[in-house]
Amino acid sequence: MATSALNTRLLADRLIAGEGQLAETARIAAANILMVLCAHVVLPLPWTPVPITGQTFGVLLLAVLLGARRGAFVLGLYLLEGLAGLPVFTPVGLPGVARFMGPTGGYLLSYPVAAFVTGWMVERGALVAKRGFARALHLVGALLTGELVIFTFGCAWLAAITHNGWVWALAAGAAPFIPGELLKLAAVFTAVRGVDIASRQI
Repeated sequence: MATSALNTRLLADRLIAGEGQLAETARIAAANILMVLCAHVVLPLPWTPVPITGQTFGVLLLAVLLGARRGAFVLGLYLLEGLAGLPVFTPVGLPGVARFMGPTGGYLLSYPVAAFVTGWMVERGALVAKRGFARALHLVGALLTGELVIFTFGCAWLAAITHNGWVWALAAGAAPFIPGELLKLAAVFTAVRGVDIASRQI
């Protein structure tokens, strides 16, 4: 069975070539390991219950590499692993279902949604923008949209469970992370563009 025209535009299919269950399992396993590693990059901040982590980098990178449906599946699987008590989340915080009830629960629940939305935008961009500035602009738009989804979910949850309102939630759950998120976006953009160019030359 030939790979569809859309799937050939997904970087994961070029990085781990081939079809069938074995190749698909390899893609999912590699993506899951990457997400767990990103989650264990963590820096707690004393003035907010939300730590700096590598998770948003992992979510956006996987969304671009895997596309909408596969990206959402991997992030949904990641949440199920954490729900079962596996040590896949950041080492700061309670394990299992308790993590979802804490201050970072909204961020976690946003991951499959953000991955789907970002991946969908990347797929659409790959269809309409073949190269150059337009392709890069689509990628930037997709990454920014993914960030917006994550922080909207995260701050809404933070405001709800603390009863401190949106102003406090934005100050504690979004504002401190803007410089770091911009660096993560730049890192994802650079990595994806580099892999995209390299893989097209193979």
